[in-house]
Amino acid sequence: MVWSPAQYLKFEDERTRPARDLLAQVPELPEGPAFDLGCGPGNSTELIRDRFPEATLSGLDSDENMLVAAAKRLPGITFERADLASWTPPAGASLFYGNAVFQWLPNHLTIFERLMNALASGGTLAVQMPDNLAEPSHLLMEETARSPAFAEVFAGKTIRRNPMPGPATYVECLAPQAASIEVWHTIYHHRLANAEAIVEWVKGTGLRPYLDAVPEDRRDAFVAAYTDRIRAAYPAMSDGKVLLHFPRILIVAVKA
Repeated sequence: MVWSPAQYLKFEDERTRPARDLLAQVPELPEGPAFDLGCGPGNSTELIRDRFPEATLSGLDSDENMLVAAAKRLPGITFERADLASWTPPAGASLFYGNAVFQWLPNHLTIFERLMNALASGGTLAVQMPDNLAEPSHLLMEETARSPAFAEVFAGKTIRRNPMPGPATYVECLAPQAASIEVWHTIYHHRLANAEAIVEWVKGTGLRPYLDAVPEDRRDAFVAAYTDRIRAAYPAMSDGKVLLHFPRILIVAVKA
């Protein structure tokens, strides 16, 4: 996929809100390096730096555009390109922090076990993931892709990411190595200008794989068809604005 830091940051405050909520539940860290996994343009890295200014902090991402944006934003932080599916975490880390990244990795339970194993005693794995595949914003991406106008483009392709496991699955995965585990769902209701704003939001994340699959000369048509569906699914309130209903799952596990 091709990621755009500028598109992602159009809604920086709303996107950073769950990152702040997650970080607020991270306890004090032991000695050891801290890592922002899937750091994107550095908005979450900045939160970690401000909360733990003494920590040796690095940001990792698989997208070069995001890393360039993050390095420009935080010139004093080390940013590295890495594929989290195969990355080997260093032993003795104090924090592995992942904001809205692991939902893209079908094997993230295995990755969580590997990260927990690498944490220092008292270190924390903190993860936030969108859990919104059942929301109209995402169901309508698939509906548009399978509509007669675009069915041949997506024939034989699986774009939709895997649904999230239930909370018990995460607890059972992390419990063998954890002194404490907190898992919770939060639903954010983002008040946005109109239906087009919802489309602009998802262009930076969930809609990206669909747009990458559509030939460039048909992308505007795909976006227009999707926008019509979004407009019907998210009616305007009395002030003309719309509410984007956005569930997320948050996990904080402290190593024993």
